Amino acid sequence: MSLKKQKASMELVRNIRNPDFLDVEGVGSVARAINSPSEEKQDSSSLKLDSDVAEEYTQLKPYAGMPKEVLLLYSSQARYRIPREIMFWLTVACTLALVALTITVIALSPRCLSWWQVSPVYQIYPRSFRDSDGDGVGDIKGIQEQLDHFEYLNIKSVWISPFYRSPMKDFGYDVEDFLAIDPLFGTMKDFEELLAEMHNKGLKLIMDFIPNHTSDQHRWFNLSRMRDPHYEDYYVWTDCNETGPRPNNWVTVFGNSSWTYDEVRGQCYLHQFLKEQPDLNLRNPQVRQEMIDIIHFWLGKGVDGFRMDSVKFILEAAHLRDEPQVDPNKSPESVTSEWDLHHDYTTSQLGLHDLLRDWRAEMDIYSREPGKYRFMVTQSYDYHEVDKTMMYYGTSLVKESDFPFNFYLMDLPQNTSGLWVQHLVHLWMANMPKGQWPNWLVGNHDKPRIASIAGQNYIRVINMLLLTLPGTPTTYYGEEIGMENINVTDSQIQDPAGKFNASASRDPQRSPMQWSGNMNGDFNNKTNVTWMPVHPDYKSVNVEVQKKDEGSVLAQYRFLNTLRQSELPLHRGWFCYIHADANVFSYLRELDGLDQAFLMVLNFGKESAITDLSSFPELPDQLKVLMSTNHVNKGKVLQKSHILTEAGEGLVIQYSTHTRFNPNHTKQCYVSEKACYVGAMDILYKC
Repeated sequence: MSLKKQKASMELVRNIRNPDFLDVEGVGSVARAINSPSEEKQDSSSLKLDSDVAEEYTQLKPYAGMPKEVLLLYSSQARYRIPREIMFWLTVACTLALVALTITVIALSPRCLSWWQVSPVYQIYPRSFRDSDGDGVGDIKGIQEQLDHFEYLNIKSVWISPFYRSPMKDFGYDVEDFLAIDPLFGTMKDFEELLAEMHNKGLKLIMDFIPNHTSDQHRWFNLSRMRDPHYEDYYVWTDCNETGPRPNNWVTVFGNSSWTYDEVRGQCYLHQFLKEQPDLNLRNPQVRQEMIDIIHFWLGKGVDGFRMDSVKFILEAAHLRDEPQVDPNKSPESVTSEWDLHHDYTTSQLGLHDLLRDWRAEMDIYSREPGKYRFMVTQSYDYHEVDKTMMYYGTSLVKESDFPFNFYLMDLPQNTSGLWVQHLVHLWMANMPKGQWPNWLVGNHDKPRIASIAGQNYIRVINMLLLTLPGTPTTYYGEEIGMENINVTDSQIQDPAGKFNASASRDPQRSPMQWSGNMNGDFNNKTNVTWMPVHPDYKSVNVEVQKKDEGSVLAQYRFLNTLRQSELPLHRGWFCYIHADANVFSYLRELDGLDQAFLMVLNFGKESAITDLSSFPELPDQLKVLMSTNHVNKGKVLQKSHILTEAGEGLVIQYSTHTRFNPNHTKQCYVSEKACYVGAMDILYKC
């Protein structure tokens, strides 16, 4: 070894004074670590000197700040190497276990409910919700002024009826421009500000999409009647003459022939609604693309979903044959009502669902962003043909609407009994495709208010039904406070349906919203003008008054909606029929693995009733009332063999049990997506 290296080695040993330098093996191991094998041949005096120094400073432990050479020396020893390897493999094992657990939890967890499943949908009829500028007609700024109302009710989904530019022959359903706001309601800037403010408050906006027809003032129609090459086939035209018979016996929803002669074009055009609402030709690929462009326009602005209006009418048979008469013996000349014909050629035609699935696919493009799911609901009155309605759900392979509107509970007033209510509920639940999501409503802008036709005494129990059934309820503005129809004289009628048949007018259920006992119910607090009269009871039936009364319709609606969203059994648990008779409809909501369950006992009859549920061992003997529509009965303890309810009273009973009802009553129970609860981990899993 060179003299320089020898001196360096000696200096290393001599100058180390830290007592933790040398290992238990003494100088030999240190010297071997420092010197290479070739250096073992150093002179004996150097070795002796090194040995003396090493013996003087022989130590047992490593020390802080040791050089790399010393660190490597100790790290290779078994007592340090083995614990290190154990820690490494434990870390690897724990990481793999955590990854496996995460994957398992994700795989077993049920799908999170979307925003349109968690909250009720609240329908606003914009003409009647709130007037901000004093012209007597509700508007977009008026809606923005009242957004706190939805926060108060814990409602997240708001559907606004049409506000497109329109001549208003059918109050917005006759669209002159699909890409513009009617000045009556405001401007596009007003709309964008409303949408932004709604999103800031966590609200979702659903708007109407009207694909079946336009206004006869629409630019497309004017170009089509002029036979512009591009627009010539945008509508359904056929040969006829002004004085001769119409092409076939088809009639409109409002009555009389579906065909109107156009002098400019010299042909008849089809309209299944008003003559001012010509039907689009959706067999034309260019028209279909126009519809897609409209969808993209509004989704691009941030709209959260669409209600697809009157979808069953959007295609008609190309052969234009006469439809069969309901009464074959009736004179063809006397066929003037939609009820006179079987609509085999004007509704639910082949290709309808392909169109809807195409639109669904376009909407799904915008749903890819997390938290931005775009909702689609279809509207189609199919009456007794419930199987046609269920087709709007799509199939297990191809998605269509999230749900079609369920109008069957609108028939509640036809028969005030628990058995009738159960029949209407079962009509949907029994026919709904497996795994789909139900929905319920009892009123809208087309049908009389439920409080008027069922009676004010029943509005509370009906709201309780809506908010405790499985699925999504839809509330028409004013139902949360029990608003009723107004009386409209013949001279006040504005609805086109009412002008054809006064008894069919939809004006009574479209009266201004009642916010307070001030002038015009605070619908318009600037001038004494309203497009429809305010209901005379507005001083006692209004939002402001009912907020102060914990037993009011509004307070009970708010409590039930909050309960629905906070309790797992109510928003995603099993639904099971328990009992139905001439007065009472009773059902329960439960979730596998969760001890808490809910029993609803609703009296839709005309007299008080005692319900005996003692034959159900799954229910505890004593039941405590969590809420009653009769406020004085809240908190009462009842025997399950003797549950008393007055006419129009509803009870929500919360109880604890370890025994589930649904395993032993499979034919009486339904669930959209089965989930079980693990209390120890406070999680849900697929089961």
